[in-house]
Amino acid sequence: MGAAPSTPQPPMAPVPRSLPQRRQAQAEADTYTSLDEKFDAVRIEHANCSTSSDSKMLSSDSSHVSRAKTEEYMQQVLKDSKNRLAYSALSTNNLNSVLERPSAVLKDTQYYNVTIPQEGSPVTNQRSSGRCWIFAACNVFRIAIQQKYNIKSFELSQQYLFFWDKVEKANYFLESILDTVKEDVDSRIVSALMASPVGDGGQWDMIVNLVSKYGIVPQELYPDTFNAMNSRAMDGLLTTKLREHGITLRKAVAMRKSKDDLTAQKEIMMQDVVRILTLCLGPPPSADEKFSWNFYDSSHKLKTVSLTPLEFADSTHVKKFISLVNDPRNEYTRLLTVDHLGNVWDGRPITYVNVDKIVLKEACVAMLKKGLPIFFGSDVGAMGTDSAKGIMDTELVDYELGFNITLNMSKAERLLTGESQMTHAMVLTAVHLDKDNKPVRWRVENSWSTAAGVDGYFVMSDAWMDQFVYQAVIDPSLVHKDVRDVLKQDPKVLPLWDPMGALA
Repeated sequence: MGAAPSTPQPPMAPVPRSLPQRRQAQAEADTYTSLDEKFDAVRIEHANCSTSSDSKMLSSDSSHVSRAKTEEYMQQVLKDSKNRLAYSALSTNNLNSVLERPSAVLKDTQYYNVTIPQEGSPVTNQRSSGRCWIFAACNVFRIAIQQKYNIKSFELSQQYLFFWDKVEKANYFLESILDTVKEDVDSRIVSALMASPVGDGGQWDMIVNLVSKYGIVPQELYPDTFNAMNSRAMDGLLTTKLREHGITLRKAVAMRKSKDDLTAQKEIMMQDVVRILTLCLGPPPSADEKFSWNFYDSSHKLKTVSLTPLEFADSTHVKKFISLVNDPRNEYTRLLTVDHLGNVWDGRPITYVNVDKIVLKEACVAMLKKGLPIFFGSDVGAMGTDSAKGIMDTELVDYELGFNITLNMSKAERLLTGESQMTHAMVLTAVHLDKDNKPVRWRVENSWSTAAGVDGYFVMSDAWMDQFVYQAVIDPSLVHKDVRDVLKQDPKVLPLWDPMGALA
């Protein structure tokens, strides 16, 4: 932070410098002059090398910003009264709020003609954590459990899956470090692994791995602790320690340590991880020991269930669902996966069936007509999103009105340039269809509490879905055989840093 302004003081007379001080100042000036000459030589050499016809064609008459021309254009902009009005409004307010179209707000209503019979309750809150994918999955699972046990309100323990995901991701990271030990430590793959060893985000297939191995439990048996709701400090500690462990493992391999020695070292490293998680989150219920769960059903009758977490997970049917994605950079009806992305080592890999957006939406409509909620991944921070109102609509903000610009990148181009990627997982619970059975808008269950959107629910226009939804998890029986058969292909392997490797 800058210092507070002080009272102006009269200028001081220059202090005479001694001969050694003058010599030091001259030496410093000579050093900078020498550096300038060296950089000028580099620029001249670079310019001389760029003599091809293509380079000359691409270069402009002036490679520098003209201050005079820029100032002239600024004056021209403000001569227009509309621009002066825009300046007054946009410089003092959130530009998206100023340019929000009332017509878009009015048409994006929470009315739908295709809805699932029962939505989950209560609306959940992931708080200051990146656990949206766990919350979205639990919000899908709990509807089946609410129906099975005839209960109106119920929440699964998100922290239970969060704990085991951290453990599994730590092990996956250490195994990946050993798997890539022949790569340079500053190679792109090792750098990508080191960037986020145990981030909060995840993918559907990671949920499948966790639920298949550890099951699920009601939230009241393992409720959120502070570090689950505010995960930054715990994640930072785990990340620092795992990076250190990664370097240690690489050094051990370079010293030709035996496989038994490496296994023993990794065991100690995993003990560090489990210790940190146990002290920050508390010990979770055992996956294969029965718990006793008391609850009131819809008739207010007290019921008791005694099951293991694995038995409790049986009603979720988690293993049968598949992940459709819409990635226009890659061939449709093509199986995709991502290198070194996962949580359970040797578990189910990340598996995407790449389809056209129409196929993806038709599958979503079929799911909702069947009464099933849909886990989906999107770029929730994309243009046309108002989190307070709970609206996602490409027509929501009029940038052309405010700035005389249009935004014309395609979905593929946004992925290629890093403009967009999958950043958030939520749940679809309804869709409104027009007279031709085409989607108009979708109802979205979020995990940002009832304070966001309309009591925690968002409305998404069909156009926004086309542009910024990348994934939907569906029942394979609801898609054509050609789509199901994609799972038989050998997958195209995308690198870890690919946009489809982004974790919701």
